[in-house]
Amino acid sequence: MSEKVAVVTGASSGIGRATAKIFAEKGYTVVAVGRNEKELSALSTGIKSKKGSIKIHLADMTEQSQIERIVTETIHNFGRIDVLVNSAGIIMNGNIESTKLDDWDKMMQINLRSVFVLLQKCVPHLIETKGNIVNVSSVAGTRSFPNVLAYCVSKAAIDQLTRCSALELAAQGVRVNAVNPGVVVTNLHKRNGMEDEAYDAFLKHSKETHPIGRVGTSDEVGELIYYLASDKAGWITGATYEIDGGRGQTCAR
Repeated sequence: MSEKVAVVTGASSGIGRATAKIFAEKGYTVVAVGRNEKELSALSTGIKSKKGSIKIHLADMTEQSQIERIVTETIHNFGRIDVLVNSAGIIMNGNIESTKLDDWDKMMQINLRSVFVLLQKCVPHLIETKGNIVNVSSVAGTRSFPNVLAYCVSKAAIDQLTRCSALELAAQGVRVNAVNPGVVVTNLHKRNGMEDEAYDAFLKHSKETHPIGRVGTSDEVGELIYYLASDKAGWITGATYEIDGGRGQTCAR
């Protein structure tokens, strides 16, 4: 067992998957939380470094008992939690007139409520290790975009949860930060029902809306998450870091 333990949600794909792999290759024991057992198993066998390891944990983030089990089993098996990365999330389309209440509730439950519950349950253990938390937010947390109302609201709430908890936990040695990615190549939009052709067009258009001229990668975001969780970022807390190719600096188009 490696010395430090990181819990990473949303590890079946995208940013969560890349982050879990980076932490394991840096020497962490990673509790990789997700719903896709096949993808989690593939992740656990794909680690090149022998320093760290991946321990898969199947969980539905809409179920509070399963969220609590993540913490109890991690402590039982490894005795500590040093880093919590909240990466699980979903996106749904809808504006102020068309967003269904069920969609709103589901978005808030997964993108916000589950993060709050897991964070709260991990805090006593993070205080013991003087650990830290990194939440995965979005450029949609700092900027407004049409037809993704509930998603924007949920991510803005994550940013404020990050700042408030950072302020409250600083005196106990626990840092809390967030990353705010722009468009990154993941399965997020496809899971929401976007067809391949439409997704390809979306990525092509995103090259124009991101000043740096391209979309991001999960590994780029994962490396920033690892930095914020490392001792090199020991004087950073309450920050919401844009990693968006300049998207957050632009006017809507």
